[in-house]
Amino acid sequence: MTSGGASAAVAVSMRAERRIVEHLRGAGATSAPRATVLHPPRVVQRGALRRLVRRGAVIETGSETYWLDEGAYAAFRSQRRGRAFLILFALGTMAVLALAATMARAQTAAPLRPDQAAFRDLYEELVETNTTLSEGSCTLAAERMGARLLAAGYPADDVRVLAPADRPKDGNLSAVLHGTDRAAAPMLLLAHIDVVEANRADWTRDPFTLVEEDGYFYARGATDDKAQASVWVDTLVRLKAQGFRPRRDIKLALTCGEETADTWNGVEWLLREHPDALEAGFALNEGAGGQLDAQGNRIALNVQAGEKLYQDYALELTNPGGHSARPRKDNAIAAMSRSLAALGDHDFAMELNPVTRAYFAAVAETSPQYAADLRALTATDTPDAAAAARLSAANPVWNATLRTTCIPTLISGGHAPNAQPQRVTANVNCRIFPGHTIEETQAEIARVLNNPAIAITTVGEPDPTSPPPPLSPAIIDPIRQIAGRIWPGVPVVPTMSTGATDGRFTNKAGIPTYGVTGMFADPDGGGAHGLNERIRVRSLYEGRDFLFDLVKAYAMQR
Repeated sequence: MTSGGASAAVAVSMRAERRIVEHLRGAGATSAPRATVLHPPRVVQRGALRRLVRRGAVIETGSETYWLDEGAYAAFRSQRRGRAFLILFALGTMAVLALAATMARAQTAAPLRPDQAAFRDLYEELVETNTTLSEGSCTLAAERMGARLLAAGYPADDVRVLAPADRPKDGNLSAVLHGTDRAAAPMLLLAHIDVVEANRADWTRDPFTLVEEDGYFYARGATDDKAQASVWVDTLVRLKAQGFRPRRDIKLALTCGEETADTWNGVEWLLREHPDALEAGFALNEGAGGQLDAQGNRIALNVQAGEKLYQDYALELTNPGGHSARPRKDNAIAAMSRSLAALGDHDFAMELNPVTRAYFAAVAETSPQYAADLRALTATDTPDAAAAARLSAANPVWNATLRTTCIPTLISGGHAPNAQPQRVTANVNCRIFPGHTIEETQAEIARVLNNPAIAITTVGEPDPTSPPPPLSPAIIDPIRQIAGRIWPGVPVVPTMSTGATDGRFTNKAGIPTYGVTGMFADPDGGGAHGLNERIRVRSLYEGRDFLFDLVKAYAMQR
């Protein structure tokens, strides 16, 4: 190992040690009665823990249960002498092997630029700030990102953490870099910082520790949506460092509650209580990135204009039940299961609109394996049904782009193991193709379930609907120009989001909102909302550079 490699190894090891100490302090585990469970996910962290235990700084009280002896830890730190001594105690045999392998791989990859290293630190801080509804705090995340902007030189009046009094953990960050032309409409950089729940026991790695492994970043929020949120904060920091003076105001809004809008949504609240935080001529948001094929080749860069309508439906089936030894043929669980299976097998009608037609036509140019079917899909006013079926089977994103989708997502039923169920409930989640209503979708669900005894009701307030924002030359041309420089030959493709974003609220409020990230994702979506969420390291850094240049281009438009 070279001296430079040894220095890097020591830095990684020391960082792992600090993480363990901070974790124990954060858990209050500073005495034997307060010992907590600790099982570091990485080799370097496990080596650091063993070293701390050997030196008496951390006390093991049981299997994977530890507490921090602050006095012994302080003494341990003061006893260190010289680099050789650091390396001797920083690296165990397993850690040396892991680090050596990492460094060997790194020699074949381009080293991080200083600005990328600073961004990675910011990204890691945001990703590792838990912002789930159950246990996390968007306010803490907003405060940490706000501190980054203040440290970069933004005035305190231009950096605000806004939270409702009755929801103190649901804070939103609002910031602005003022432009030189007060008559120019501001642009809005929008991203949400809350994340979907993640059960540690189900994940291969700790979902709230950023892990870089085999060319990917893994963590909950690694892509949805802390990748773009981190880039937006980093962009404002970089612009301030450059002394950049935009023509129009550049506004930033990192919001809470996008993933749990039926509970509370930060964009809705800001539009009502702090409309100045979001007021803009247009907004850039999540909703579309780049597409990769199974080999990691770039297929297309998507730009989202419009999205499906999100709607949940509650299903309920009841009957008198009875003793399990005298079963009924209309067992509520069995009956609900049969109906849900029918819904799972059902395909809503295939259809295209101008945006999705343009999307499939463009993808045909970069997907030779499916080009014939893609062209058959878009060649005439009446799409080829057989081609549509093959494309739907080949790619779940294509299937979702072609039709309304409704799937069961939750089910509950029964009250005792030795009794017939008296009540079964299920949630069906729908993403409704533009132009169709909540009511007509509910009617089709009822027809497919084919059981009049199942009651169907809508869940939550209906989402707002609005026409897709126009992809004018002022919006699309800078995207094409910058993407053409970074990814020559990769087409820029208009697309409709198959999910739902906060853009549904801003579009309804008259702020044309476009989904554009420049971050290319694997065909399976990278585990967003699921297990082991990930984003390619390459994709994150490339998307960061793309968005930085795009923001500067829009900021100077006339």
